[in-house]
Amino acid sequence: MTDFQKYIQRYLDLIPSDNLLGELKKSADKTIGIFSNLTEEQSTFAYAKGKWTLKGVLLHLSDTERVFQYRILAFARGDQNNLPGFDENEYAEKSFADKRSLESLLEEYKLVRRSSQILLETLQPSALHNTGMANGHEISVETIGKLIVGHNYHHLNIIEERYLLKLGWM
Repeated sequence: MTDFQKYIQRYLDLIPSDNLLGELKKSADKTIGIFSNLTEEQSTFAYAKGKWTLKGVLLHLSDTERVFQYRILAFARGDQNNLPGFDENEYAEKSFADKRSLESLLEEYKLVRRSSQILLETLQPSALHNTGMANGHEISVETIGKLIVGHNYHHLNIIEERYLLKLGWM
């Protein structure tokens, strides 16, 4: 197993079932449930100096999902270009998430997730097997769809373990 395969496997291992569309919905529902119950003040909490606030994490989920959506679309349509990677910390630094309302960030997350659901629901099943190059690594459409879910669960775990615990939620 390559380092890249190990890296993505840690996300894939977090997905509770093989039902991709069902897990898209479940992970979104859990994310929306948590963020809908935060106050504006709580949403600016970071568990340690230099770590993202909860608002930053939420926008990171939307940003990353958008990148994954583009990769899904490109590879499903047969694009063979090597798509670039992205630096999540640079994106976060330039996102100004903390200057936005929690409500606007949550609305954005919901819309991005709905867009992912529609994209994946409307692909021909054979397109899930299409592969392409992203950040120098070959990856399938199906795996990218699963990464949306696994990445979301990864951050939900961090939110529960490092943020909500310190906010006294758990």
